[in-house]
Amino acid sequence: MKIAVVGTGYVGLVSGTCFSETGNEVTCIDIDKSKVEKLRSKELTIYEPGLEVIFKRNVDAGRLHFTTDLKEGIKNAEIIFLALPTPPGADGSADLKYILGVAKDLSNLITDYKVIVDKSTVPVGTAEKVRDILAQKLSADHFDVVSNPEFLREGVAVDDFLKPDRIVIGTSSERAKEVMSRLYKPFVRQGNPIYFMDERSAEMTKYAANSYLAARISFMNEIANLCDRVGADVDKVRLGMGSDNRIGKRFLFPGVGYGGSCFPKDVQALEKTASDNEYDFKILKSVMEVNRKQKDVAFEKLFNFYDGKIKGKTIAVWGLAFKPNTDDIREAPALFLIDALLKAQAKVKVFDPEATENVKAIYNDKLEYGRNQYDVLDNCDALMIMTEWGVFRNPDFDFIKSQLGKGLLFDGRNLFDPHEMISKGFNYVSIGRPTNK
Repeated sequence: MKIAVVGTGYVGLVSGTCFSETGNEVTCIDIDKSKVEKLRSKELTIYEPGLEVIFKRNVDAGRLHFTTDLKEGIKNAEIIFLALPTPPGADGSADLKYILGVAKDLSNLITDYKVIVDKSTVPVGTAEKVRDILAQKLSADHFDVVSNPEFLREGVAVDDFLKPDRIVIGTSSERAKEVMSRLYKPFVRQGNPIYFMDERSAEMTKYAANSYLAARISFMNEIANLCDRVGADVDKVRLGMGSDNRIGKRFLFPGVGYGGSCFPKDVQALEKTASDNEYDFKILKSVMEVNRKQKDVAFEKLFNFYDGKIKGKTIAVWGLAFKPNTDDIREAPALFLIDALLKAQAKVKVFDPEATENVKAIYNDKLEYGRNQYDVLDNCDALMIMTEWGVFRNPDFDFIKSQLGKGLLFDGRNLFDPHEMISKGFNYVSIGRPTNK
């Protein structure tokens, strides 16, 4: 099949590459000329494990192409995916200007039947808005609009795409249903389901899924904070809860709050949809408030340890990305910590295996950047771990201890056993786990 993907961010580039991996001819379109030139030169513009191999393979095979010309890119496509940004507006709503703008452009270019697919995460009713714009110039037999939300986790997005748990397709058209079934057939050979539903339900499914997962994270962070107060161990609580098959084990790890490109804006956008429809979604408001406060926990624990005397301290931060195996720093808890440390006039040294350049673009010479995790420890007063990269899980504790003035190690991801850390001589602080018994 011939496919066009408009937008080459995380979703667009992963989607386009994975569609080409199953033999389709894919053209990815982006207005950013420098990005397109890099992609044409087989240089990836995002970090995503497993993507580079299949990306280069399909470019070399002539199945994966890149252009800045929308007319050229869609000319022979049977399906056009819209994988465009939907950033939050000032009021929390998802900004649809890019999607609706491209829809208007397409209305002037389409000459034969095409399936237009909203792949971006969009509010309920967006498919109808896209359809209305296209219908201003095109007859009904020239297009169908489909909602096909993505469920990709950064860091494992390639596996998620090639081996999906499920595929959700919102369409009221039998013709579009047949086209989408044919496209996704190679991805569900093991029997994982394709759920067909109306467009509005498909749009709601994505928001509901992400908001529920965000709620689980915020709930466990609240439990962890209460464990700190009462002397319970959140690790034991988590295991006891997760063994209940009604609850399950996933998304029960407490930490310093969720970040990334999806959860923060999706929760916010769903709450805005509720507000626009005069529904008071109390749980979502609480989820957002809990997460906002949780991002302050790392600084608060450091502040309390030093009785507020942070000025002049040198603090090392391990982990800048919002999660491991990505270079994405959007809404990353580490950035909230860095901002608080700089405001308190501390010196900050940072390291991340992949996200350092993205952070450097924001902070420039306000921070000191390490080539590896040990570079940043020299003469530091404390080490703060903010992302659970694998390389941080079994470090040289003797060296770390020798570099830290008071041996203060704040573990924002609960990577280490508290009692072992105390026995090694650290002043060890984590989330929701006692060190006195």
